[in-house]
Amino acid sequence: MRFMMIVKATTDSEAGNLPSQELIDAMQKYNEELVKAGVLLAADGLQPSSKGIRISYPEPGGKPKVIDGPFTEAKEMIAGYTLIEVKSREEAIEWALRMPDPHGFGQGEIELRQVFEAEDLMENPESLEKEVNLRKQLEEQKKA
Repeated sequence: MRFMMIVKATTDSEAGNLPSQELIDAMQKYNEELVKAGVLLAADGLQPSSKGIRISYPEPGGKPKVIDGPFTEAKEMIAGYTLIEVKSREEAIEWALRMPDPHGFGQGEIELRQVFEAEDLMENPESLEKEVNLRKQLEEQKKA
């Protein structure tokens, strides 16, 4: 099962303040542990919302609306993520608890969310087969 550790933004991350070398070193060590355990799928930090774009759909069937950042409410923003594949919810929590304070200033907050698998979302066998084939194509593209 896959889980995403969502690192919440802070006023510092939204201001574009870069992490200290000490925090970079701690995160690299943590990511190395994830790799050695064979659970890391992806991990990245995100630029502040001032460089972001939000697309909303204000009316059903209507034209999407494009809004440039920055966006308000830093506590609702995402500053980064780590995607892991583990055997249980408990293992995901254990890994999340081992992550260093993601901002290094005592403001860090991590939200842990399980990722839907295709089988969880699709009851139609044809839709599920299509999704499985798309994911196989993606894996083949990565290898090429």
